Amino acid sequence: MTCESLEEGYRTGIFPMGHEGERAFTWHRPDPRCIIPLDSFHVPASLRRTLRRGAYAITTDRAFSEVVQACAARPGVWITPKLRAVYEEMHRMGKAHSLEVWVNDQLAGGIFGIHLGGAFFAESKFHRVRDMSKVALVVLLERLREAGFALFDVQYWTHHLAQFGAREIAAREYMELLRQALPLSARFPG
Repeated sequence: MTCESLEEGYRTGIFPMGHEGERAFTWHRPDPRCIIPLDSFHVPASLRRTLRRGAYAITTDRAFSEVVQACAARPGVWITPKLRAVYEEMHRMGKAHSLEVWVNDQLAGGIFGIHLGGAFFAESKFHRVRDMSKVALVVLLERLREAGFALFDVQYWTHHLAQFGAREIAAREYMELLRQALPLSARFPG
């Protein structure tokens, strides 16, 4: 696995997943694929209250390594040490980013993913304080929409993501959205 092979994978609609306790990974191309539409994502009412309270601070790319490590530390997570190293290199190249949520100057939650053109491929998120991964997701969705991104890929549908408007689409529809998003020159909002 190299940065080049990882980027080529995303550009062609596939992504890697490691296997816990192993160095190996496999490429995935789910059909259907899950996205969160940037023009119509949903913010649950209970989370709106948390967002209004604003008892947190947001940064981007300030603690990329810590966010990836926190995501990888969860049981059953597919982020192997090799994938983590490749994500770190992609970050140094400006193609992987994180959004961090801080509470009382402590990292409370975050999300990270890959940015190519006008597409963002969300890889994983975590929280140490209740709702802070959700805050990270919603703030990132808002910022990407404002920055002109066209695609927010979350790979697989879950009940958790459904509350934000995640929906499954056929692989061919996904590939068309990806084809339209990649040539865009959207900048990751910092």
